[in-house]
Amino acid sequence: MAVPKKKTSKSKRDKRKATWKAKARVQAQKALSIGKSILTGRAQGFVYPTDEETEEE
Repeated sequence: MAVPKKKTSKSKRDKRKATWKAKARVQAQKALSIGKSILTGRAQGFVYPTDEETEEE
């Protein structure tokens, strides 16, 4: 016979949600940092296409 599961406490639920949001906040901060480095021309950690190649033709 099926038995309903116990209810998760509010503190556990809130802790999980806070962890998820903190991870998202860190990723957003990294993305913003990479975007700023690309705009200033100081990005060295990865390769990305530039418009300079098309202007030379």
